[in-house]
Amino acid sequence: MPEIRQDPGSTGRRPIEPGGEIDLHWHDRHQIVYAGQGVLSVSTPAGSWVAPATRAIWVPARMPHQHRAYGQTTLHTVGLDENPLGLEAPSALVVSPLLRELISAYTSGAGEVGERRRLLGVLLDQLRRSDESATYLPAPRDPRLTEVCDALRADPAEGRTLAELGRSFGASERTLSRLCKAELGMSFPQWRTQLRLHVALVLLAEGESVTRVAHRTGWASTSAFIDTFRRAFGHTPGARRA
Repeated sequence: MPEIRQDPGSTGRRPIEPGGEIDLHWHDRHQIVYAGQGVLSVSTPAGSWVAPATRAIWVPARMPHQHRAYGQTTLHTVGLDENPLGLEAPSALVVSPLLRELISAYTSGAGEVGERRRLLGVLLDQLRRSDESATYLPAPRDPRLTEVCDALRADPAEGRTLAELGRSFGASERTLSRLCKAELGMSFPQWRTQLRLHVALVLLAEGESVTRVAHRTGWASTSAFIDTFRRAFGHTPGARRA
């Protein structure tokens, strides 16, 4: 079990090289985590998020978490003593162009105290208006479901049905379906789609072509991948790379 260190949960920005990691840690303050460039994964014991530049992750105080960068990443963090969003669990929030610029300006550290206080107020006003986004990939607890999910993590293009996977790991389709609802809060196809989208974001950040990403993550066609990606993130994977 790795040691979980405490971090002050400060406000600022810093570059992270591709593949760079921030080890498991926690802080007394709430924190907004945002990748202004690149893609950032935020992992907790309960699951993980992958955040492109159109998403920010809310991390509540005292929640153990770790980060990993994909592509050249600029990490922005906003530490908060209060919880203006009323969120008790990590959440992904949609970042509008205005909110993106507010986070960038605030984490630069520039400006006098009064100016920064007003800037933070506007930032939080915009954040309260942001919709939550389904970029969460929950982690299973039951060993049978864990084996199935690990097989898909190892090969996101795996196309076997839940019944076929269950036979390989000694569990019935009915049992695995029940576990998906109880432990993941979603159906098996929904979880597999979320996993594929997470992997797709990582591969795009690492420079893979859209066609290659669609193939490696198991979509039937590039157009099907583009359509699913657009519905999930509000833009095409080609626009994401640009």
